Amino acid sequence: MSNWVKVCATDEIDEEDVIRFDHAGRTFAVYRSPDDEFFATDGLCTHEKIHLAEGLVMDDIIECPKHNGRFSYKTGEAKGAPVCVDLKTYPVKVEGGSVFISVA
Repeated sequence: MSNWVKVCATDEIDEEDVIRFDHAGRTFAVYRSPDDEFFATDGLCTHEKIHLAEGLVMDDIIECPKHNGRFSYKTGEAKGAPVCVDLKTYPVKVEGGSVFISVA
């Protein structure tokens, strides 16, 4: 069962950037790729629970601001030490100029 939640307007996320989105006691990170696609992952690094929205986005990689751990924000895959646990990813859709994620 999907539970689509509106995150923001599409123009609130710059290309190759990330924003933090909090919903129902959980934190998500929502990304806009250089190809103008949107993605969502858990919002906290799996290494030390730092907010990824404060990190650096490069192509399809999010770099944690604390220890420079890197993940693919498209797949959630951990890309090397110090991170070794993948991020959970969430379905994203764009409708009527707004970004929605499925948090089910």
